[in-house]
Amino acid sequence: MYLVLISTHGLIRSHSLELGRDSDNGGQIKYVVELARALAQHPEIDQVDLLTRQIFDPKVDQDYAHPFDMLSEKARIVRIPCGPKRYLRKEVLWPYLGTFVDRALKHIREVGRVPDIIHSHYADAGYVGAHLASLLGVPLVHTGHSLGRDKLHRLKNQGMKVDTIESRYNISQRIEAEEYTLDVAARVIASTQQEVAEQYALYDNYQPESMSVIHPGVELSQFKPPGRITPKPPFRKELERFLLKPNKPMILALARPDIRKNAKTLVTAFGEHAELRDIANLVVLVGNRENAQSWDKEQMDVFSELLLLIDKYNLYGHVAYPKEHQPNDVSGLYQLATRSRGVFVNPALTEPFGLTIIEAAASGLPVIATENGGPVEILANCKNGLLIDPHDADKLGETLYLALSNQKRWQRWSKNGIAGAHKHYTWKGHAQRYVKDIKKLLSKSKKTKRIGLVKSRMPTIDRLVICDIDNTLIGDRSGLSQLLRRIKNSNTNIGFGVATGRHLESALQAIKEWNIPQPDLLITSVGTNVHYGERLIFDASWARHIHYRWDAQKAKKLMKEFDDLLPQPKISQNPYKISYFVDNKRPPRLREISTYLRQHDIHANLIYSHGAYLDILPMRASKGNAVRFVADKWGIPVDKILVAGDSGNDEDMLVGDTLGVVVGNYSPELKKLQNRPRVYFATNKYAHGILEGMEHYKFFEPQIITHEPA
Repeated sequence: MYLVLISTHGLIRSHSLELGRDSDNGGQIKYVVELARALAQHPEIDQVDLLTRQIFDPKVDQDYAHPFDMLSEKARIVRIPCGPKRYLRKEVLWPYLGTFVDRALKHIREVGRVPDIIHSHYADAGYVGAHLASLLGVPLVHTGHSLGRDKLHRLKNQGMKVDTIESRYNISQRIEAEEYTLDVAARVIASTQQEVAEQYALYDNYQPESMSVIHPGVELSQFKPPGRITPKPPFRKELERFLLKPNKPMILALARPDIRKNAKTLVTAFGEHAELRDIANLVVLVGNRENAQSWDKEQMDVFSELLLLIDKYNLYGHVAYPKEHQPNDVSGLYQLATRSRGVFVNPALTEPFGLTIIEAAASGLPVIATENGGPVEILANCKNGLLIDPHDADKLGETLYLALSNQKRWQRWSKNGIAGAHKHYTWKGHAQRYVKDIKKLLSKSKKTKRIGLVKSRMPTIDRLVICDIDNTLIGDRSGLSQLLRRIKNSNTNIGFGVATGRHLESALQAIKEWNIPQPDLLITSVGTNVHYGERLIFDASWARHIHYRWDAQKAKKLMKEFDDLLPQPKISQNPYKISYFVDNKRPPRLREISTYLRQHDIHANLIYSHGAYLDILPMRASKGNAVRFVADKWGIPVDKILVAGDSGNDEDMLVGDTLGVVVGNYSPELKKLQNRPRVYFATNKYAHGILEGMEHYKFFEPQIITHEPA
């Protein structure tokens, strides 16, 4: 098997992971790297590609600019150019993910082999993976790591205003991406049963039968209890600079500078409990502060609050908070804490899994951890500590005190943790269960067969122009004549296509009335039908492709719930397109419709255009997906396809790596695309606007101008 893993944000490389650098570089980064290595060791897997974002930024290591990074003989990191070259936090990546999809497709074409599985990690990669899997016709596997609805719920409970949450985390876009990912995913791999039963249950697309719980692994060779002759790690000297009595038992906390990690409650618990301060030291590592000036406001707030609490309780000499640590220091920290007969504490508001808990367990260090999330199952398996309410500082302090006061129980927890980690949490075991699970999945999934058309012009063209018909290609006969003449007289092998909301017969009628030559490509009915050339050869593989998880009859029945929508005539409908007229004074309740359909297991793409039309399509169908399917099928680089449109049903073909042109007479729903990379807003209308866009991109010259963002 050939597997493609996707993790778009953070800093990913084969060595010296910068865990804790910021909120984007936590356990997920380590998880995907170790997962790729573990899967590549399985005898039934030939190749694993881990796709992430390529970064050119003097503020980060130049490693992240290299296009390839080998993880093992059969696994590698592949860095995809996407958006600005600089390092970006995940919340601002959304506008550039369409480009990631297109360039990932280009990478797969260069590999020359369609992956058997695409596995996305986190919401942003889920968005990419869902589009990529739909275009390629392969199953999507998804791992959420943390979920937006759960985060929204907990932040609101802390008193944060919804507007603040939205501006800081782009939470509505994240949640919608997660819903779309669950729409497409054939399998969700969760780390714990709690994640399935409680966190995913918050989603409209909750389908527990398609979810598998496979515990993550830990590279246990790195984490061992200290032996009698184990030398004390060098990092001990760094801690001793903070502590008056460094030999006291150590309460160790290790996390990113993230409000959800709840360091403030831990420091409060320690500060409020005089007996605990007498018997123990607190060591808190909240990220690396080497580049703290680049931290965002939330990270700075977390650290500032930590310092204020240390000052409030006068904890100097009792608390260590080192400025930075390296990845190879972590195992030594666990050993120091174990040698001191201390504990590891994870007081997070919620912890999707908790790799550090398993690392601590394997090091013989007992654990006190949050009762929300993965620690519940880890401690049930390892029997090496206690769960706490992360909101109750008093109870946390008392629990830590009792854990350190009973040495007989401490010894039992230490031994149990070592045994439990090795029994339940190895990457080899994870890979075996993973492969067994996806083999079952693949046995139920037949890949779409793509049959080439021998007499088509498509294999010979090196670039392609695709235009919407109404109000874009047609509307001004003079402009249309100039455009067609310019294409015909070009010395390059340019293909010409249309992509329209009209059904095929109506599109052909308009083409005839306006004396337009027969296009090489016709995408009709809002992307649900694809035909080629003079003979109008139907692309049956596209129809099979979009049929995935579609039930038109059930969808029509459910849509009767929305009686303010008027069905369009029968000729405007097809098996993959359910269309309505909309009162332009009463815009359709798109979110409400989408939620209702999802809750009834209908997986649809809603297209609202011209303020007058609503189309319900299969989730894989759209003009943009059809354009990319055709590009992939015929090997045409997406960045050599110029697309022109004027309305909402053109949006997804205008964004991404295509050369987008919005004509001057566009509908208001496209205004949001202004300032998007590779979307040119022409001042001229109709076909004159298309010509203007062609000049902007220098489309007829050997080297097309792509106007990358700075």
